[in-house]
Amino acid sequence: MALIAVTTPERLALEVRAAIEQGPAWLSVVAYWEVMLKSMKGTLDVGNPRWWWNETLETLSLQSMVCRPEHVAALHELPPVHQDPFDRMLIAQAIWENLTLLTTDAMVPLYASDRLRVIR
Repeated sequence: MALIAVTTPERLALEVRAAIEQGPAWLSVVAYWEVMLKSMKGTLDVGNPRWWWNETLETLSLQSMVCRPEHVAALHELPPVHQDPFDRMLIAQAIWENLTLLTTDAMVPLYASDRLRVIR
């Protein structure tokens, strides 16, 4: 979602754009990890991936979220909807921190519940 928000924000749903603009909004270091790995494999071009993180936080006025042990433990409660480890960690973080998860992934809303609000 952050990649699209920076490069082609017009592709985001109006509700997603509004949520980012209204804030506060967070970007997990898990997203940075995924961007870094894909960049290193050559499957994603973000320019210099070491600069992507700070530039994205600044451009979108986002706050950084670290990955804590409680987030990892929250993975245990997630249903096996899909196997993307990055998405699953972002979902676990959103549940634990009681945050709304903004996504462009069609599978993520399947995790929505009374504990997780998803905007796609």
